[in-house]
Amino acid sequence: MKKRLKKFHDSFISLKGEPKSIAMGMAVGVFIGMTPTIPFHTALIILFGLLWRHNLTAAYLGSWLISNPLTIPILYFSQYELGIYLLGMTQSQPVLTDYSFQNIISLGWQIILPLLTGGIVTAPFFAIPAYFITYRMVLALRNKSAS
Repeated sequence: MKKRLKKFHDSFISLKGEPKSIAMGMAVGVFIGMTPTIPFHTALIILFGLLWRHNLTAAYLGSWLISNPLTIPILYFSQYELGIYLLGMTQSQPVLTDYSFQNIISLGWQIILPLLTGGIVTAPFFAIPAYFITYRMVLALRNKSAS
C-alpha cells in the first residue's frame, strides 16, 4: 500500500498543465471512480476528456484513488444501500464473488439500479471537494517549487 501511495504521489507531482485542467481531471476521475462502471472507467475518462479538455492523467489518478480494491466493497455496499433507500425498493441479498461489471450485471436490475443510483448520487460529494483540494494542492506545489 505504501508503494502505491508513493507512486500516486510521484505521478501527481509530475502532472503538467493548467491547475484548473488538472483539478477538473481529478474531479472527473473521482466522479467516474464513484460509479460502479469499472470496465468503462478509462473509456469514460477519455470520452469526457475529449469533451471537456481536462487533464486525462489527473482523471485516471482520481479514478484509481477513489476506486481501488480497498474501497470498492465499501463503496458498492453503501451505494447499494443508499439506492435502495432512495428508490424505495426492497433489499435483495446479492452475493458478489467479485466486483466486476459483468458479475453485477448478472445480478439483474434489482441490484444494478440501486447501485447506479447510489453511485451517481454520492459521486458529486466526492468530486466537488476533489476539484478544490486538487486545485489548491497544485498551486501550493508549484508555488513551493518556484520559490
